[in-house]
Amino acid sequence: MGLIEITLIGVGLAMDAVAVSISNAMIFKPLRKTDYIAMILAFGIFQGIMPLLGYYAGSVFARWITKYSGIVIFLILGAIGGNMIRESFRSEPSKVYDEKRLTAGILFFQAVATSIDAFAVGVGFCAASVAILPTVSLIASITGVLVFGAILVGKKFGNIFESKAGLLGGVILVIIGIKGLL
Repeated sequence: MGLIEITLIGVGLAMDAVAVSISNAMIFKPLRKTDYIAMILAFGIFQGIMPLLGYYAGSVFARWITKYSGIVIFLILGAIGGNMIRESFRSEPSKVYDEKRLTAGILFFQAVATSIDAFAVGVGFCAASVAILPTVSLIASITGVLVFGAILVGKKFGNIFESKAGLLGGVILVIIGIKGLL
């Protein structure tokens, strides 16, 4: 497998993390520089670790992870997104998210949920005898760069949509969760 193929796989794997990062930047205000760094690192590291785990676990756990990954993704992102949608309909929606902070717990679950599919890709890397350390390093780096751009885009849209940002962000997370079931 060549650099172009691995790069395209990295971009594909990063798309869920990108969508969640846009959503986070729209609704969690104010975002501090440490929040930016935490999102970049969490999503990048998990997108790198999961294919590494898949590579070493091989086919032992691949069936189980693949079988239940959609349900796990749906439950985590559906719950977070559903809560965001519910909160967006409060009587004073513009104040709901002004004080809402991105916590380590929320970010951890988002990073896990958006990287579960990377585990199965790691199993594929094992079967293809890919040099795993450079591959996962590239995937993690690609994810980090794309997440940074997504944060900037989400911040801009969050400012435009203001009180509806929580609703839009929640809908995005629920859609990603539903996509995990398909």
